Amino acid sequence: MDYLILLAAGLAAGTLGGVVGTGSSLVLMPILIVMYGPRHAVPIMAVAAILGNFGRVLAWWREIDWRACLAYCSTAVPGAVLGARLLLAIPAGVAEVALGLFFLSLIPLRRWLARRSLKLSLRHLVLLGGPLGLLTGLVVSTGPLTVPLFTFYGLDRGAFLGTEAAGSIGVYAAKVATFQALGALPLEVLLQGLGVGLTLMAGSFIGRSIVLALSPGAYRTLIDGLMLCSGLSLLWAAAR
Repeated sequence: MDYLILLAAGLAAGTLGGVVGTGSSLVLMPILIVMYGPRHAVPIMAVAAILGNFGRVLAWWREIDWRACLAYCSTAVPGAVLGARLLLAIPAGVAEVALGLFFLSLIPLRRWLARRSLKLSLRHLVLLGGPLGLLTGLVVSTGPLTVPLFTFYGLDRGAFLGTEAAGSIGVYAAKVATFQALGALPLEVLLQGLGVGLTLMAGSFIGRSIVLALSPGAYRTLIDGLMLCSGLSLLWAAAR
C-alpha cells in the first residue's frame, strides 16, 4: 500500500511539474522522508528528478533555449556537486529542519522577486547558476527560484518548461554522480529512484496537455500552497 501511495503521488507530482515547471520535489519529499528518512530520500528524489525533467525535455524539445541552458549549467553543475557533499556531512535531523525552513522561506522570497520587473541576460544566468546549484545540491530542489530566473530571462510556457528541465537534468546528474562517488547511492536506492522517476516522466506528458490553460494567478497560489504544506510537513517530521 505504501508503494501504491508513492507511485500515485509521483504521477500527481509529475503532472504538477509538467504544468508549472516545479513542485514535484515539494510534493514527494515529505512522503519520501517519512518512508525512507532524509539520507535515502534525497538521492531517491535526485534520481527521480532526472527522469521527470527528461519527460519535460521530450515534451517541449523544439522550444528549448540551449544557450540559456548551457549558461546556467556552467556554474550550477559544479555548485550542485559541492552542495551534495555538504548535505552528506550534516546530521539527519538538521537536514529535515533545513528543508522545511527553506521551503517556507521561498514563499515571501518568490513574491518579492515577482514584484520586481527584472530582465536577466546570459551573464546573469551564469552568475546565479552557481548559488542555485549549491542550494539544489543541499536542499533537494530550488524550482520556485529557477522559475523566476528563467522567466525573467524572457522564457515562457513551453520554452521555459523545456529549458528549465534541460538545465535541471545537468544539475541533478551531477548530484547523483556525487552521491555515487561518496557511496550514498546503493542499488536499492537507485531502483527506487528510477521507479518514482517513471511516474514523474508520465506525469510530464499529462501536464503538457493543460499547461496553456494555467493562469498566472493560479500558478502563484499553487506554488505558495505547495511550499507551505511541504515545509510544515518536513518540520513536523523533524519534530517526531
